[in-house]
Amino acid sequence: MIKLKLTILFMIFIIVSGCSEFALLMSGSSIAISQNTYVKAYNGIDMMTIMHSEKSIKKHIYDKGKEHVQTLTRIVND
Repeated sequence: MIKLKLTILFMIFIIVSGCSEFALLMSGSSIAISQNTYVKAYNGIDMMTIMHSEKSIKKHIYDKGKEHVQTLTRIVND
């Protein structure tokens, strides 16, 4: 039973080892993956937002969510 599981596992590794994305994920280079174009774009937009309003995007979302929770709490309590 263990030999069968190991054989299947090795077959899977052989099949997916040709896939560059899988190899990149399994190589342990998480720093390179996290610094992709989308992250850089988000960080740039976040910096411009902070310069304009002195609050980050996350802080804006947190404040809006807090307002909605307070509104819903007032509606429920009335």
